[in-house]
Amino acid sequence: MEFTAEQLQAFNGSDPVEKPIYVAIRGKVYDVTSGRNFYGPGGPYAVFAGREASRALAKMSKNEEDVSGDLDGITEKEIGVLEDWERKFQAKYPIIGRLSS
Repeated sequence: MEFTAEQLQAFNGSDPVEKPIYVAIRGKVYDVTSGRNFYGPGGPYAVFAGREASRALAKMSKNEEDVSGDLDGITEKEIGVLEDWERKFQAKYPIIGRLSS
């Protein structure tokens, strides 16, 4: 399944009855609905829900301006952090699609 960034935004946890919660990392879209307490509205990582979160995860940031797939200027250390996040997501959540570029 392929998503545009706009389509992905619909899966931000604001409709818990009808829609799951998705987060994209490096273009892979994960179903994080089982982590609703973290990614749903009011959760500590809700800013990532329905979005491409690679940059923010690499920088360990929850700042709105960092929530994107843009990895320009990311350090080697930050890439390592992002890879750790990716492994955690892959172990915990199913990949259900890709984000179209």
